[in-house]
Amino acid sequence: MKLLKILLFSLLIFSSYIFAQEADVEAPTNLDKLLELVKEGKSKEQSENTKREEEFKAARDQQDQILKAEQRELARQERIADQLEEEFRKNQEKLRIAEEAYLKQLGSLNELFGHMQSITTDSRVTFESSLTAAEFGKEREKFLGDLTQKMGESTELPTIEEIERVWYEIMREMKATGEVSRFTATVINVDGTQTECDVVRIGVYNAVCGNNYLEYVPTKGQYQFLARQPAGRYTSSAGRVSNADASNGYVSFSVDPSGPSGGALLANLVQNPSLGERINQGGIIGYIILAIGGITLLFAIYKYVMLWMMGREVAEQQKNLGSPKENNPLGRVLKVGESYMKENIDRLELKLAEEIMKERPPIERGISFVKIVSVVAPLAGLLGTVTGMIVTFQQITLFGTGDPKIMAGGISQALVTTVLGLVVAIPTTLAHSFLQSSARSVVDVLEEQATGIVAEKAK
Repeated sequence: MKLLKILLFSLLIFSSYIFAQEADVEAPTNLDKLLELVKEGKSKEQSENTKREEEFKAARDQQDQILKAEQRELARQERIADQLEEEFRKNQEKLRIAEEAYLKQLGSLNELFGHMQSITTDSRVTFESSLTAAEFGKEREKFLGDLTQKMGESTELPTIEEIERVWYEIMREMKATGEVSRFTATVINVDGTQTECDVVRIGVYNAVCGNNYLEYVPTKGQYQFLARQPAGRYTSSAGRVSNADASNGYVSFSVDPSGPSGGALLANLVQNPSLGERINQGGIIGYIILAIGGITLLFAIYKYVMLWMMGREVAEQQKNLGSPKENNPLGRVLKVGESYMKENIDRLELKLAEEIMKERPPIERGISFVKIVSVVAPLAGLLGTVTGMIVTFQQITLFGTGDPKIMAGGISQALVTTVLGLVVAIPTTLAHSFLQSSARSVVDVLEEQATGIVAEKAK
């Protein structure tokens, strides 16, 4: 019991010490001061608690007032919502009655205006890509678009003026399909720059400027030069139309009637590769074939000219056998015949044969080369064919057969090299035949004259 009192006293001393530190007062030194200090602390706590209770009650009353005000506002808004809902329902009923009256008054015209809306939409789409759009402007497309939206999104009917305007635009487009029109317009160059150009429009099929065909770009509302023009015979007709006037009468022109926006025929003509591009498809093998073929043909022409000149000299020598000259094979053979005419016939015959054998190589030199090229050229084309097919199968292995364009490069190489090989082989074969025939004719003359000399000696 005594121990408990000691612990309680120690606890009170410790608590009072802590309280004294918090209150910045002197710590108690005996029981009387401790009791007094405890009383003061209790009184202070009670006053603070009382103050907090009063503040809480005041705040509770204020929150209660705010809650009641919000409840009153909620009730007011609900009454407004009920009124608006009732008004909306009445307006819906009025709208239904008005629509029924509108449809009743419209009658059979409802289907008519539906067709008109469809025609207006189709006409706008056609005019957007028509070649006449650059001449007539984008205003008609805007008018048709606004009219379509007006008839589709509201109950407002088109006016008489608007209906007549639709009829007028359609008739103007129909008239433009059968006339040739000349006007000045801004044309987009291939490099993106713009230039003023005197444009000639032929119906809704083609438009030209000078010797160049044009295409219409709907997004820009302007003409644009084709990135690649067709062959010269077509561009020359475009130049004739551009330079023509009333005094020229009729001129010929290559028109593409397959489409109202340039046409598919013109597009295919433009996309067709040129001769240089086709040769380029053969790759390095194709260029080798052409190089060898070109060199061979040039040599064949040179050799043919030399044989032709030699043949003329031999022919002249035949006319004057009594005075042989050293500038032609026949003259040299005749010289040998004169030199060995006094020898026995066997020696003379051998010397003439020796001279003919000596003259034959220069006459026939290079002809075998032409023959070899005529035989090797198709084999080189076959080599290119095999190479192109290898490339094609490699593409199939990597990408499959879903897109034929992937295989087009290898197939083009295979076919073009085959064609190039034949293109070289056919003329070189003919050239070899001509050269062989020319050379043989000269040698035959030499042998004929040599035989004649031997026969004369035998007499």
